[in-house]
Amino acid sequence: MSKPTANWEKLGDKFYRKIQLYTAVFDQDLELENYNVVGAPYSGAVAVYRDENKIITYRGGQANRSSIDIYSCAGKLIRRINWDKGTIKGLGWSEDEKLLVVTEDGTVRCYYDLQGDFIPFTLGHGADEHGVQSCKFYGSGFVALLGNNNLISVTSYTEPRPKLLAIPPTEPVISWGVIPPAYSLSRSVEVILAIGETLYVVDATEAENRNFDAGPFRHISVSPRGEFLSFYTDDGKVWVVSGDWSDKLSEYDSKVKTVPKDMQWCGSNAVALAWEDEVHLIGPNGAVTKFYYDAWIHLLPDMDGLRLLTNDVCEYLQKVPDASVEVFRIGSDSPAANLLEASSLLDQKSPKADDLIQLIRPSLAEAVDTCIKAAAHEYNIHWQKQLLRAASFGKSVLDLYSSDDFVDICDTLRVLNAVRFYEIGLPISYEQYRRLTPEKLVDRLTNRNEYLLALRVADYLHLPTNHIHGHWAQQKVRVSADTEEQICALIVKKLHGKPGISFEEIARAAYDEGRVRLATELLNYEPRAGKQVPLLLDMKEDNIALDKAIESGDTDLVYHVLLHLREKLPQASFFRVINSRPLASALVESSVGDQDQDLLRALYYQDDRRIDSSNLLLSQALAQPSLPAAFDDIKKAVTALKGNRDAASTFQQQSLDDAQKLLRMQEQFEKDLGPRDSAGSPSPGAASTTFIGLSAHQTISALLRLGHTKRAQKVQSEFKIPEKTYAWLRLRALVAARHWTELEELGRAKKSPIGWEPYFNEVLSAGNTRVASAFISKCTGLSAAERVEMWMKCGLVVRAGEEASKAKDRALLEEVGVKASGSAKIEIERMLGMMGKR
Repeated sequence: MSKPTANWEKLGDKFYRKIQLYTAVFDQDLELENYNVVGAPYSGAVAVYRDENKIITYRGGQANRSSIDIYSCAGKLIRRINWDKGTIKGLGWSEDEKLLVVTEDGTVRCYYDLQGDFIPFTLGHGADEHGVQSCKFYGSGFVALLGNNNLISVTSYTEPRPKLLAIPPTEPVISWGVIPPAYSLSRSVEVILAIGETLYVVDATEAENRNFDAGPFRHISVSPRGEFLSFYTDDGKVWVVSGDWSDKLSEYDSKVKTVPKDMQWCGSNAVALAWEDEVHLIGPNGAVTKFYYDAWIHLLPDMDGLRLLTNDVCEYLQKVPDASVEVFRIGSDSPAANLLEASSLLDQKSPKADDLIQLIRPSLAEAVDTCIKAAAHEYNIHWQKQLLRAASFGKSVLDLYSSDDFVDICDTLRVLNAVRFYEIGLPISYEQYRRLTPEKLVDRLTNRNEYLLALRVADYLHLPTNHIHGHWAQQKVRVSADTEEQICALIVKKLHGKPGISFEEIARAAYDEGRVRLATELLNYEPRAGKQVPLLLDMKEDNIALDKAIESGDTDLVYHVLLHLREKLPQASFFRVINSRPLASALVESSVGDQDQDLLRALYYQDDRRIDSSNLLLSQALAQPSLPAAFDDIKKAVTALKGNRDAASTFQQQSLDDAQKLLRMQEQFEKDLGPRDSAGSPSPGAASTTFIGLSAHQTISALLRLGHTKRAQKVQSEFKIPEKTYAWLRLRALVAARHWTELEELGRAKKSPIGWEPYFNEVLSAGNTRVASAFISKCTGLSAAERVEMWMKCGLVVRAGEEASKAKDRALLEEVGVKASGSAKIEIERMLGMMGKR
């Protein structure tokens, strides 16, 4: 096995390595020079689309239809998206492997997985009028250049809100580049435009001329973290400047007359120039190394390196990690290099192994760490094992050493080696893996339908698997040719009981594919009614949705369904649905209330609830502002009861007759007495409240407050109101009107239907102790102690004492004496003295 240094190239004081990832990538018939090739970040998928500006060789067996083909890095076709939606002016990837396709008219499709599903949006801002010329993409957004040089920025794909940047000059743009918001000085997206012989920097507020007069610039490229900018001039030179434009760091003369087809950064330390079959890698201070190929080469930049793609091979060009340099550099005498050598000697059972260990003993822990790090960055499995074996050997010699990093790297390498396998085609580096995170890697495997590997990786790394199972099931319902019963049975068998599985999402996928019956069956296994019901409504399974909502016991959910049905169905159909479901009918009745009495009346009619219908009409009648309208509603209420002979209906009819009679009397009172306010007092001009609409009790109270006793007695007689009720109404009305003289006259009567104690309490609560005291002596049914308390409440202490003395209750009299003062106290003491003599 050759040493890793065999494919290293020295560039200045740094080493770069070109790792062969896959061979025989594409069919030789695929002429890559005629295609645009774009790679997703973190060694993701590769999108290939024919360059419509180039003429291709006609092959009779080829289909004429254009398509966007998505491949793995190993050349495995993942998805073919047939394309007939216009000229593509921008093709790029987001950080989470969403494919963005921008057409000339400003329409954007965001393919959020690798299955062909997309979300469309438009750029606006005149894109359809002026046309999109080209696009530049970064991790979370992109910028589109229009034909009039306007720039439209999209900074988020989840909520795309295209914004127009500052207006640059209108001269032709030779080349341009984008600095992402995360790395720009202004913390907003910045665009570098090469116009004429200078450069402009455009952001949201201004287009600034940087006065770089060495142009025109044919290529502009921004390093992955925005700390360096590179420019290719018309005379074949490459300039590298700092991201803040303060320093020109290097200059390189390519000495090639033809302009390269592409310029990209290789990590953050080198710039790559690509011609058809030649690549120049330029490092600091103009250092360069060159690579030559037998086929057309495409550059696919990534965060820590550069993928080189031809028909024959996919390679990864990156700076050799420091740990690897320390271990493998020729002539290295570092502790890590010696540890690797000692491990090799140990395998050969050479005694020199121990000598080397003793030599590096003071730095052994550092050597172990370096070997572990070098193993993590190594692609070759043989050298991974060698480095880890060396680290394990060093660990065994150390007395104290934490093995956590060693175990983590072993786990990580098992995952990385699995996904780098050519059948998967994800040649992700260790640094990319750390940045991407294991969860996102599992998502990428899932989107490629590599379910078995995704499950194994998730289990191995103790990650949740519910989204993997869900994705598998959704794909199953989309593409399976089995019967719907077989698909449902298979999905339920595999997934039923597994935590976190959303059968609603699976059912929605089935519904979107037109498999309504399968979707309905799958929804039966969704335990959350809140997830079931919305989809059932979308599927127009209204009755099932209502039943599921009722079964859940969630009234808000039932209301949601009822509102949907009310808006969708004719009234008769709506009632037919709810009449067989008492809970639904009750909720409609309670929720409608006063808001839609026509609906409520129709509900009662449909359900043959005549008494309820009659009551509703009666309440409407009492609320009517005009008397004729009120009489009309009462007549309708009577009509609603016709044909019913039961006791309840008879009573209701009698009540309606009484209501009509009361309204007529109230009408007469209005004519005789004029408008009155709600308190019953005369009102100048029109009154806010009249007799009409009051109940019989309220009418009597209003009349009594106004002093119309005979009219009140007529209402009592007409409606057979009991004497006790009338007495209460009269008492409260007189107290409310403060008619004390009339109350005193009532107190001269021998009897009261309600007794005299209520008179005392009502008058006392109104604050008149004089009139209230007149009723105490008439409360003969009360005990002496209760009457004494009533006298005390009126402030008549001596009368209270006389009441106690009359009852010959010395203890009660003494209690009164305690509360007495002044002359009253003397009188109480006199009474006590007289009681003692007796």
